[in-house]
Amino acid sequence: MNEYKLPRGIVISGTGLWTPPEAISNEELVDAYNTYAKQYNLKHTQEIEAGELAAKPYSSAEFIEKASGIKSRYVVTRDGILDPERMRPLIPERSDEEMSVQAEMGLEAARLALEKAGKQASDVDMVIVGASYMQRAYPAIAIEIQGALGIDGFAFDMEVACSSATFSLQRAVDAISSGSASTVLVINAELASPQVDFTDRDSHFIFGDVAVASVLERSETCTQDSAWEVLGTKAKTVFSNNIRSNFSYAARAADVDPFGPGKLFRQNGRKVFKEVCPMAAAHIETHLRETDTNPDTIGRYWLHQANINMNNLIAKKLMGESATAERAPVVLDRYANTASAGSVIAFNLHSDDLEIGDRGIICSFGAGYSIGSLVLEKIAL
Repeated sequence: MNEYKLPRGIVISGTGLWTPPEAISNEELVDAYNTYAKQYNLKHTQEIEAGELAAKPYSSAEFIEKASGIKSRYVVTRDGILDPERMRPLIPERSDEEMSVQAEMGLEAARLALEKAGKQASDVDMVIVGASYMQRAYPAIAIEIQGALGIDGFAFDMEVACSSATFSLQRAVDAISSGSASTVLVINAELASPQVDFTDRDSHFIFGDVAVASVLERSETCTQDSAWEVLGTKAKTVFSNNIRSNFSYAARAADVDPFGPGKLFRQNGRKVFKEVCPMAAAHIETHLRETDTNPDTIGRYWLHQANINMNNLIAKKLMGESATAERAPVVLDRYANTASAGSVIAFNLHSDDLEIGDRGIICSFGAGYSIGSLVLEKIAL
């Protein structure tokens, strides 16, 4: 467990949200999946009847919405995803001289965040890209974005699955607090669609693509009229296999298909629900009290956007009957699960209406298990 009280004065001065131009509805996704399932079952009729293979179950838009709260998702491209003969996005490989897709996404969000914060790239001396998947091992996506922006400083990638955003925000706070950086650009570019198994009924609908970015600095350098001061950060990890991805370069050494069964995202949803919900609720309540914040009076809960049923249960544990969509806003209905970016999307879209002195908490939770949170207060400058 990692928690400590920070010196006052470190703020989030701006955030940016880049949304891909293309979206896929539940109905479209189900039509493609059911066509694929029908073709699969026909092709493997003998094996299925002999009990050697399990038939692919059919899906429905109603099933997806009831199970997750998701109605649609944004993707960098629809090409290939809705093709029953392909069932994966078609994203052509780029040359080493071209900007990577993930860096391109992050750069768009970064520019929006810098504009919101009233900052130039020359003001930034540290860049972090935190995401659940990285398009490549190296050079770092963060360094690629740093170079594109012309930032003089240092940059690195970090991956803590769906807690990558809150953990990277905490690293930014730590760097400013220690004096190793003055202004930090945190980018959470989630290129999730390539790692989705669109042939699996229980997970093909979960993820969407998006990029968010945040600017953190000391309050004395902030030029905005108001900002969100970080009152405290908290992180916790507990090992679990219930959410896992085994995609790895090591598959080459094991002589196995790197995209074969079990290599992409998978989870034991029931166990995750049962174990993570009480962990997340207890983590949030403890963190709020450690920052002298009463959970009953918190203005906004920007929760991880994985599943509406999880969010509703956590919100009810924290707020009781006063739990509302206004206090714990949901964005996964149209963005789906965007891995680490979800809680920051909620913060970006649902924070401007709060008043000076109001407090909120950004919290994400996911594979690991990992839980990260930041308690914030809106202050006048």
